[in-house]
Amino acid sequence: MSDESRASTVRLSSLSNKLIAAIIAVIFLVEIVIYLPSLAMFRATWLDDRLRVGVVAARVLDAVPDVMALPRSLTDRLLTSAGADAIVYRRAGQSQLIELAEPVSPEVVVTADMRQRDIGSLMVGAIDTLLAGPGRTLRIIGEGDIDESLVEILMPETQLRRDMIDYSRNILLVSLGIAAVTAFALYMLVSQLFILPIQRLTRNILSFRQAPENASLILSATTRRDEIGVLERELSAMEGELFSMLRQQRHLADLGLAVAKINHDLRNTLTSAQLLSDQVATLDDPKVQRLAPRLVTTLDKAIGFAQSVLDYGREAASVPVLAPVALRGLVEDAAFEARVAGHPDIRFDNAIAEDVVVLIDAGQMGRVFVNLLKNAREALEAAPQRAGAQIVVTSHLVGADVNVWVTDNGPGLPPRARDNLFVAFEGSARAGGTGLGLAIARELTEANGGQLRHVDPEEGGTRFELVLPVDIHSQ
Repeated sequence: MSDESRASTVRLSSLSNKLIAAIIAVIFLVEIVIYLPSLAMFRATWLDDRLRVGVVAARVLDAVPDVMALPRSLTDRLLTSAGADAIVYRRAGQSQLIELAEPVSPEVVVTADMRQRDIGSLMVGAIDTLLAGPGRTLRIIGEGDIDESLVEILMPETQLRRDMIDYSRNILLVSLGIAAVTAFALYMLVSQLFILPIQRLTRNILSFRQAPENASLILSATTRRDEIGVLERELSAMEGELFSMLRQQRHLADLGLAVAKINHDLRNTLTSAQLLSDQVATLDDPKVQRLAPRLVTTLDKAIGFAQSVLDYGREAASVPVLAPVALRGLVEDAAFEARVAGHPDIRFDNAIAEDVVVLIDAGQMGRVFVNLLKNAREALEAAPQRAGAQIVVTSHLVGADVNVWVTDNGPGLPPRARDNLFVAFEGSARAGGTGLGLAIARELTEANGGQLRHVDPEEGGTRFELVLPVDIHSQ
């Protein structure tokens, strides 16, 4: 994704847009919750106003013995003020009616009993009126101002519905205004506290990701004490550490390339020197015969050192190819390569069962076993007494893993080697060693999903424990 498209996506899905939309949605939700009871109360008040006119008409009817004697102008004025087609007054079992000169015969009549004042009934009536079609007649029933008297008003529902629609429109306009003002105020507040700092962090992360080696892009943390302030300081520290680490890695990579080239040339030179030393060793001069072995040994150590450094560089980049491997056969091959099998002074015992199959890279883990067995052989060969020297490889299953012990009964590891056992160039247990063997062995073991560690056996000597994953399909 390009920078422009990424920036466009960020703008369209930014926190500010989501915040404004959320505020408006919440305000409208609150308004909807308030709207229905408010509309119901508006309808109830509207109907109560019409009933008051009906009560006034009822007083007139109650004061006149003969309703028919009332002037038509007075009755029409009463009906017009109430917006009604007819007014009925009921008291003590008697009914009196005021209606227009030309009576109306409604087709659809809906009753609004204002004696029921619960909010549920009022809301149902309001919704019914708002959704009703034209042509309905409303029958309003309410109590008069005298005990046990009732007033009924018949009137078209059209005016009530029109006023309710106007009221709903006003509520909508007010809600929009409140939502706009509230959203703007909250956005300005939240923007200063959260949105702008988060946008600053986002821009910094995107910029630093493009050029992590540019120190000017490292975030300058503020003095905020909240979670955003902690995030700024931690991000700034992380970017600084990453900048230093990348620069150090670049230097180490350049240095490693130079060392590899020098090491390769040195190894070739030492190999040539070894060939010359072998020829010198064939001379009959007693001095040459006495010094030649030392020269050969020194050259062997130098060549081994150069080879170890090259191997260490190569192994860091190789990716293991895992496959089922019979562990006993792998150890047998490693023992032969490490010159342990068939050794005249050291007894080798491969006690791994035939059916143990592990899921590893055979080539890499073979190098691990060669290294461990070779170290054990060299430790036993350097011991003052070789009587009873032995190397034993055993295994036992622990869940989905197999624990492999490579044990020798030699003099054990010196304290310096224990402290830096798996540290490159530091953990050599013998003079002149590079300390790369165990470092490479641990890296290879971990790359194959296992573990390599040193354990102190109770009977003395040296023991290394490997934890390797078992091939579950072979079980």
